[in-house]
Amino acid sequence: MENTAPAEKKPSFPGTVLWIVEQFFCYASLALMTLLPVAEVVARRVFHTGVPASSGLLIHLLLALGIFSGMLTTKKAEHLSISLIQYVAAESPFKRFCGILSGLLCTFVTIIIAWTSLSFIKIGLSVRMIGFIPERVAALVLPIGYAVIAFRFARLTPVRGWGRILPVLAVVLGSVAAFPSIAKFIWGFDIPDPVYDIIDICYDIAYYGKVPAVIVLIFAAFTGTPLFAVIGGLALILLQASGAAMEIVVSQIYTALTKSSIIAIPLFTVTGFLLSESRAGERLVKTFRNFFGWLPGGLIIVTVIICAFFTSFTGASGVTILALGGILYSILSEHAQYPDKFSIGLLTSTGSIGLLFPPSLPLILVGATSQTNIIHMFAGGILPGVILVVSVIIFGIVSSVRIKIPREPFDLKKSLFSLKDSAFEIILPVFLIAGYFSGFFSLVEIGAIAVVYVFIVEVVVHREIKVSALPQVLLKALPIIGGVLSILALSQALSYYIVDTRVPDNLARWMLAAIRSKYVFLLLLNLSLLVVGCLMDIFSAILIVLPLVLPLGQAYGIDPVHLGIIFITNLEVGFLTPPIGLNLFLATYRFKKSFIEICRYVFPFLLIQLIVVILVTYIPWLSTCLLRFF
Repeated sequence: MENTAPAEKKPSFPGTVLWIVEQFFCYASLALMTLLPVAEVVARRVFHTGVPASSGLLIHLLLALGIFSGMLTTKKAEHLSISLIQYVAAESPFKRFCGILSGLLCTFVTIIIAWTSLSFIKIGLSVRMIGFIPERVAALVLPIGYAVIAFRFARLTPVRGWGRILPVLAVVLGSVAAFPSIAKFIWGFDIPDPVYDIIDICYDIAYYGKVPAVIVLIFAAFTGTPLFAVIGGLALILLQASGAAMEIVVSQIYTALTKSSIIAIPLFTVTGFLLSESRAGERLVKTFRNFFGWLPGGLIIVTVIICAFFTSFTGASGVTILALGGILYSILSEHAQYPDKFSIGLLTSTGSIGLLFPPSLPLILVGATSQTNIIHMFAGGILPGVILVVSVIIFGIVSSVRIKIPREPFDLKKSLFSLKDSAFEIILPVFLIAGYFSGFFSLVEIGAIAVVYVFIVEVVVHREIKVSALPQVLLKALPIIGGVLSILALSQALSYYIVDTRVPDNLARWMLAAIRSKYVFLLLLNLSLLVVGCLMDIFSAILIVLPLVLPLGQAYGIDPVHLGIIFITNLEVGFLTPPIGLNLFLATYRFKKSFIEICRYVFPFLLIQLIVVILVTYIPWLSTCLLRFF
């Protein structure tokens, strides 16, 4: 995934101050989102009480984090987008045109949302208190944040000379398009008749211009425009064209960013980055190598388990490849003398192999999007995840025997000593899974405890991350948090329109009429999701595509947990599917090999994972057999 925005310009003094302020609010929000649930656990277990207004404060901290991390992600030009534009030469006129189009559209859409947020706060929110803060005051982060995002997109638009007036025009046109909301902000519901006439004109323009607007937005999506802006633009134009108020978009943003279940996403993301930025990976590799190196293919077992562990916490396969690719490649190719093609193929294919294991962020997001019990999603992913891991390990063992890789001697003393070094990391997933599945802690509490635990282990015990370096670690995690929450917020608004117009139900009826067989539908679903996995990151795909697929699954009688596991498994494999699988490009960058070579190295592992996809798709028992225990 990439963004076509150019490198950020050197900030002025006010820009530097704003940069510091938004980082402070991001760090403060994350700190409070961690400490409040931990304090809640202590108060509940020790004092048999709770923290007053903690739930309200937590969800509004999530709102603040979502907006401020979105601002930060905009500044760093790291919003999630479809990456087809990467095939175009960097200096080509077409790529520059796409960059200008992206900047102008993002400016236009986000300035509308900023204006609409003001009217939403005035007419859509009550005067209730969130702890000691009025709800309307807490919600002011919406217009402020989206206004800053709009001006940042305007500033980053790659225009020169007289073209610099174009971002200004985008701001002006966006403000004109937001006139109905501006009128409501000024007059409330007592709008004068002449103003109503102008509002009617705005709605007429939206009605007659919706088709070309949708075409432009879809084109922009495939040429690198951030997906959250494309989704927001579609929601705005389609809702206004249908006669609905644009405030619905902001209402859905507010709803999405104040969901308690979503709080776990930034918490586990921070946990994953704290682990990846420490030497936890090296310690775990050393431990598993000492315990399994004497087995045939022992280093393959080590590689697959370590990659699954890290991916389950980060939720982003690229982090695993970039963080652990170097050390694992060194062990496999330079020490154990595995062929380059095997080592690189294995490491590229295992970069996303842990997405089916708790506390996987995609599983949490699927559960929240489909309104399925997240415990059930975790349980549903365990057996398919184990099958995927074991399949790759077996292939690795067979390959090791065939190419006669020497085994390492087993040393009990050395193994126990390394186990002592990595004991804290090994205990972590066991503790988290046991605490959550037992019902002792909620998902948010588990996420907060994970952050505190890893902080203590990596910063205090091992001292591998200095306290002064923590802001830099968090700065690496915030673009993922900002990108995901930005898409989540706007996709909720588009989903509102789609559900309101009964698009999924109509699509389900059409599919049932055209395709009678459930198995043919599943085959088409697999093919479609492989393509989606190539084009989109997993978070975008879940939030945009899953709401359309859910009614189809229901129509064909597919269990929602089974459907969610099918969804994630296909996206995992989509990351490896040529010609545009994301992990293929990350491996090209990490291992400095040509794209064609990477595709050739990955091919046997891709076939194995495709076989697992077929098994998971057509044997629902694999995803549902453990549900009876929960």
